Amino acid sequence: MRRALCCILMLAGCAGQPAGPVGNTGTIVGEPTAPRNRARVHTELATLYYTSRNMSVALEELRIAVRADPGYAAAHGVFGLVYMELRENGLAAQSFQRALGLAPEDPDLNHNYGWFLCQTGRERDAAPYFQRALDNPLYATPARSHTAAGACALRRGELKTAQDHLERALRLEPNFPVALLHSAQLRYRQGRHDEARRMLQRYDSVAQSSAESLWLGLRIERRLGARAAELSYGNQLRRRFPGSPEVQALQRGDYD
Repeated sequence: MRRALCCILMLAGCAGQPAGPVGNTGTIVGEPTAPRNRARVHTELATLYYTSRNMSVALEELRIAVRADPGYAAAHGVFGLVYMELRENGLAAQSFQRALGLAPEDPDLNHNYGWFLCQTGRERDAAPYFQRALDNPLYATPARSHTAAGACALRRGELKTAQDHLERALRLEPNFPVALLHSAQLRYRQGRHDEARRMLQRYDSVAQSSAESLWLGLRIERRLGARAAELSYGNQLRRRFPGSPEVQALQRGDYD
């Protein structure tokens, strides 16, 4: 479960199919009988349905999990992620808080709640949760929390804090795509456009271009006066992401 949860949040999902046949009652063939084991199995299934974007089935699996063991923190944490995806922010907050009430030191739960706060306009409130995850010596993926903390600081305009976190993330994982993209955005904000271009090139070498990265590339090249490269980014953006907010900003001429 910990591995599945680690995969969920930071812009890179886990692909996979649920294991084992599930009948109308939600009982899995060969299912363990202990309540905690049943809760764990159904939470893992819910995670797989979540990552394949089948939210209704994920919710049903989670309901089975908490009926089996209401005190299983991971199930409440995945409830939070599903509700967050469905934009049911009140229910998401309740689920994350319930999970953390049961397992307050769990680094994945702290990270995920921090990211929820960051995504819902409470960037400053998110920082302690990322730090709590990072303070856990057994935390397996600190680069993602440094990256998330850096992204939240960047939204707040705290560029020095953002830089510190993103540099730490890249020391831990030099090719972590999300950290590279946010680092390019940071350098653009700092007016370091040549460095932003190089950082974006590093991102492009390890990840597929997104609307966000193409829009950043366009604005970097515009600042550098590289008209041909700017037009190339714009053409790719319109062709691949025609309905995106980035294309709408381009059409308005709203570069910053």
